[in-house]
Amino acid sequence: MLLMDKFDTPQAKAAVLTEALPYIIDFCGSIVLVKIGGSVMEIEENLSSIIADVTFMRSVGMKVVIVHGGGKAISKALRESGHEPRFVDGQRVTDETTMEIVRKTLNNVVNPDLVRRLLERGVNARPIHGNWVFGAEKVASPDRGYVGRVVSVDKRPVAEMLDAGIIPVVTPLGTGVADQHLYNINADIAAAALASALKVRKFALVSDMPGLLRDPADPSTLLSTLHISSVARLREDGVISGGMLPKIDSCVEAIKSGVKKVHLVDGRMAHSLLLEIFTREGVGTEITE
Repeated sequence: MLLMDKFDTPQAKAAVLTEALPYIIDFCGSIVLVKIGGSVMEIEENLSSIIADVTFMRSVGMKVVIVHGGGKAISKALRESGHEPRFVDGQRVTDETTMEIVRKTLNNVVNPDLVRRLLERGVNARPIHGNWVFGAEKVASPDRGYVGRVVSVDKRPVAEMLDAGIIPVVTPLGTGVADQHLYNINADIAAAALASALKVRKFALVSDMPGLLRDPADPSTLLSTLHISSVARLREDGVISGGMLPKIDSCVEAIKSGVKKVHLVDGRMAHSLLLEIFTREGVGTEITE
């Protein structure tokens, strides 16, 4: 369903377009990085909505970069190969066998599927394996195996595609600067590092959560705005925990590095990206300085 399908009169549809027009003009030519979480890619309706939003954004002149996860697909592939996924502090423990399964799943399954979907909608998109872009070093403590943190970003391949009107679709992998080994990088962290290097206008993280909740069981406790000065206290209170830890930490680092706007967006909501960018109200949690 298109964003305007729920408006049953031509006047109502025209009002939507009129509201969106200033934002379309303002964001034309701007770089926007969209991180798509692996969880929302598992449901066809959600993924189709996200792809439609990205197509619209590109069609009105925005320069879109996609960094994607693939956690659920990786966990499924691990179980099918007889390995039970393990996590520490929200990040996957990655031994040599797991690393190979991560590589194959991201580069050969998840990434090509996203590129194909964009091409089918008439948008020029190309894959970028993250190890072409991200230099990594091993996360020493706690030891999670071949899990890396980003220490350098070569933005040239991404920038060249953007200048050519292509949407780069990037996997969260890195090349070890010390050992040249392949490293698994949390997709939120990889996306934030690339957003910082590109100094993007807007950085949106699309997941299966409405945003940051004070109570994960109660959607009405959504924090519509989060100031980075409040992060430490919310960590101590347990509001920011588990898989939300690397997500929020990466958002804070992106803002400190000059990214203008960071948003946590609910990918289960139809056309949440368009609602976030092209309407006055917006959705999700906006993270600000």
